[in-house]
Amino acid sequence: MSPLDQLMNLLAKLPGLGPRSARRMVLHMLKRREALMLPLIEAMSVAVNNVKGCSICGNLGGSDPCEICRDPRRDKSLICVVEDVADLWALERSHAFRGLYHVLGGTLSALEGVRPADLRIDSLLERLQNGEVKEVILALNATVEGQTTAHYVTERLEEAGVAVTKLAHGLPVGGELDYLDDGTLIAALQARRKMA
Repeated sequence: MSPLDQLMNLLAKLPGLGPRSARRMVLHMLKRREALMLPLIEAMSVAVNNVKGCSICGNLGGSDPCEICRDPRRDKSLICVVEDVADLWALERSHAFRGLYHVLGGTLSALEGVRPADLRIDSLLERLQNGEVKEVILALNATVEGQTTAHYVTERLEEAGVAVTKLAHGLPVGGELDYLDDGTLIAALQARRKMA
């Protein structure tokens, strides 16, 4: 296999990319070797050698514990539980949450063979033992697996003496009813509240 084919095949394995997109990326990078390809190679090498998982929350970063866990301005009485690091990053991008996080590393799934022992649930329970945490927010996706995981985690947290809440589900800001799926509409109707 040629070096070009090998590079295109590897890029095509990335989420959201197929063979045609990978081919376009390789051509673009080769046209800009000095300005794009060489810095990309260097950045990937640095990332491989320096990015680590946080032993406390499961976030990815350049240090362990991560920047979020080390930040003294964070509200240590709140932990937001997410499925994976991408969800943590999405919440951080919103600047709406100033507590701590806990990455489960996936969701329970009988079809894919993901059991409770495969997730970081026990380490979440360990984090609650010092009594500093008052609320755990479950920010899991509104899928069958996400909701199954939320119910399981809620049951495990019953003895911890903390409030367990979940994100609201329903209509997105700017959403039009005609374009929403049935599940979103049902959740929105069930979570309705009085007009202020």
